[in-house]
Amino acid sequence: MGVIATLIFTTALAGVAGTGLGGLIGALLQKDSNRTVSLLLSFAGGVMLSVVCFDLVTESIETNAGVWFVVASIAIGVSVTFLLNHLIDRATNPEVPHIDANHPKTADDLDELIHSDHLEQHYARNDSKLGLFVAGIVMASAIALHNVPEGMTIGASYASGDGVMGGAALVLAVLIGLHNIPEGMAVSVPLISGGMAKWKAVLLTACSGVPTILGALLGYVMGELGPLGLTMSLGFASGAMLYVVFGEILPQSILMYHSKLPAFSTIVGILVGMLIIF
Repeated sequence: MGVIATLIFTTALAGVAGTGLGGLIGALLQKDSNRTVSLLLSFAGGVMLSVVCFDLVTESIETNAGVWFVVASIAIGVSVTFLLNHLIDRATNPEVPHIDANHPKTADDLDELIHSDHLEQHYARNDSKLGLFVAGIVMASAIALHNVPEGMTIGASYASGDGVMGGAALVLAVLIGLHNIPEGMAVSVPLISGGMAKWKAVLLTACSGVPTILGALLGYVMGELGPLGLTMSLGFASGAMLYVVFGEILPQSILMYHSKLPAFSTIVGILVGMLIIF
């Protein structure tokens, strides 16, 4: 199997299969599963923090491109992801009745995280096929903001290993596959709650993992450009994931389940990530 084919196959297992498995688990749960999904999401956030802090940032510093370049790359990743997420929210939130001045400035339910609530509004209004298509694209874009950076980490690590799927790249693929299971639940549960057939929701959830493959190819190409390209790829992906964890996943987990348990679940995720990495 060639270099690119190996990368695509491995990333598909981590992205498509991992997310699809989460979608299947979500389809088997009861609709009122906020507590379970909250704890699993916070655990996934902890896993990603381990990936960023104990692997990606360390690897980007070891490229000797300079710590300031690493910091700048992370800052760009945070800024771009925040800006894109802000633009999606600003375009869609006014169309959802319950999101008003009294609503938390972040998602407090799964349908808001993936913007399926916006799609449901278009269905409720019997909008044209074009309107539904645009709403579907918006939802896909919101999901891609999570999955593309994850794929970039696998691709960049693969490039740093001279095209050998082993060591850091394989560990990252395992961790991201583990992380994608709760995220798959976060996609399928609101779709099913909104009335979509379970099989269709699981299939759509699995397809939502495809952007991970695109991210892996992008990360690999950037990593092949040399130390600066590898640092930029790792740093950008790190910043994007830091924003997703601290700006979306953890706040939402706490809002979904008002308890100290999401914090402990995050810590467990960090420790599990450390055990797998080291």
